[in-house]
Formats: sequence, C-alpha cells, structure tokens
Amino acid sequence: MVIVMKSTATKEDIKQIERLLERLDLGAHISTGMERTIIGVIGDKRLLEGVPLELMSGVDKLVPIVEPYKLASRTFQPESSIIRIGNSSIGGEKLAVIAGPCAVEGEEQIIEIAKYLKSMGVEFIRGGAYKPRTSPYSFQGLEEEGFKLLAQAREETGLLVVSEVISTEFLDQAAKYIDVIQIGARNMQNFQLLREVGRLKKPVVLKRGLASTIEEWLNAAEYIMKEGNYNIILCERGIRTFETYTRNTLDLSSVPVVKELSHLPIIVDPSHGTGRSSLVRPMSRAAIGAGADGLMIEMHPNPKLALSDGPQSLDFKEFGLLMEDIKRISQVVGREM
Repeated sequence: MVIVMKSTATKEDIKQIERLLERLDLGAHISTGMERTIIGVIGDKRLLEGVPLELMSGVDKLVPIVEPYKLASRTFQPESSIIRIGNSSIGGEKLAVIAGPCAVEGEEQIIEIAKYLKSMGVEFIRGGAYKPRTSPYSFQGLEEEGFKLLAQAREETGLLVVSEVISTEFLDQAAKYIDVIQIGARNMQNFQLLREVGRLKKPVVLKRGLASTIEEWLNAAEYIMKEGNYNIILCERGIRTFETYTRNTLDLSSVPVVKELSHLPIIVDPSHGTGRSSLVRPMSRAAIGAGADGLMIEMHPNPKLALSDGPQSLDFKEFGLLMEDIKRISQVVGREM
C-alpha cells in the first residue's frame, strides 16, 4: 500500500504515520517529490485492517499496490531512482559506462585496461574474479586475487569496481575489495544470495536471468529491497530463445517496459546479449535510443588471447569508436556523458 500525502502535509503529519506504522511492526519508505510525499508501507497490509489511515492529518489518499513486486514498483515510488556510488551515479540524466574484461587475468592486463578506461572518461571498471562457466574445464577466474587486482586498479586510477559474486560464501570477501556487487544471470533467483546482498547494503547490478520474465526479474530485485537495500541497477543481458546466431536474444523492449513498471535504473549488456563483438556497437546505440541508463561492455587489449569471452569483447580501438557513438547519441536523446 502507498499513502499519498497532501501537498500541505507537515513533517509532523508524516512522523505521526511513521510512528503508527512502527507500532504495528510495519516499515515505511518515504519518497519526497517536488509537490508531495509518498509513504510506502512495507509489510503485511492486513495489520492495517480497521486503521483509519485516510482520516489522519495530511493524508490525501491510499493507493493499493497490485504488483507482486511492491518496493520496486513505480506505484511505490513514482520518481526514478538514482543510485549514488562514490562520486558517481547511475540513473538520472547521465549515461553510465561500465567496462572491462570478462575475467581478471593478471596485474598487467587489468592495470592496462583501467588506465585506458580512465583516459576515455569511463568511471566504472568491471572484471570477473569468480567465473561461473558452463564448462567445468573453462577458466574459472583468479578468485580473491582477482578482487585484489581490481582494488589495485581502483587505487591507481580512481575507477569504481564492479564484480560478480556467485555465492554467499564470498560476500564478505568481495565487500572488502569492490564497490558494486554484480548478481549474474545464473544467480538471479538464488534467493539466499539475494537476501544476503540486501543485508550488505552495497549497490547491486542485478542481471536478468537466462529465461526470466520481466516480472520474475523485478521480483528478484524485491528480495534485495525487502532486506533494506534499495541501491539496485537492473541489467538486461539477453534471454535464451530459439535463435542460435547470437549468444542470446537481446530484449531491448525490456528497457521501456521496466521504465514503466519500476523506478529502478536499467542498463544494457550488449556483449552477453549478442556474443559477437561486431554487434556490440549497433546494439549499444539502440539501447541508448530505447532509454537505457547505461551500458556494460566487455573489452580486452587483445580479445583473441582473452581467457574468457574473447569473441564478444571489443579491443581498445573498437571501444574508442563506441565511446564516440555514445557521446553523439547522448546529445540527440538529451542525456549527458
């Protein structure tokens, strides 16, 4: 349920409702807009039966939330969320670019990439330390050493670090080294991991599952938000369909759909979405046109020698051309770079 306050509601009016909800063991999420405040009620709405909320001072109306995802819904919070990460942000007018190799392979590789990204004006570096691979014989990552190297890259360049956590076992370890936790497609419905990430409070990139509906994806975000962590960035990375030419089918329609349904920012990963480096630039342009808040791009100094996902990775020259594309398109769609 959402409690919409009148434009004339006072701070004391809002406090009274907060105190009432607290007495009933219900939570309250306050969203203050330009004209009025909205209070999202968190918990079992049956506890409010017989409580005349609509008669309380400052209350305009009560709005039920019909979606199964409550906290992530646009009804709960009409204003779009902006996720603050250090001195950077994702959401709002500015387009974010998160880039780096699929896997951290060594110090020389990750430092070279970090310095290049810094020179290109990128603020986030991504790289896998623990790699969930389809084949047990594929490169599985450097594990904690990979986290340490990403942290070293941050120390040398100031870039913010994004890396995937594949199990609750590694959460405390990851929290020491990285700025944004990524939940990969295979773990989108690992509900225990989602809960633990929610309690950790660090910003989260939540990737869409391999064959998940948008509602299932938003419900996964709800697991994190229910634990008190609202710092979630959704990431469309393609879904599995009958098409085999591309690695996945990049569902760009999910961008405007999510914008309608949810206040959470959404970025697009055209690297995993297509699996082909030649398609990354055109699909990146399309993603920005569709309204994405940013991009997640895989790149490598020499993709042919990459230990993981080389065929979908851009080299430095290709990435530079992509950044030029982004700058031009951002001006057309009214975004900032």
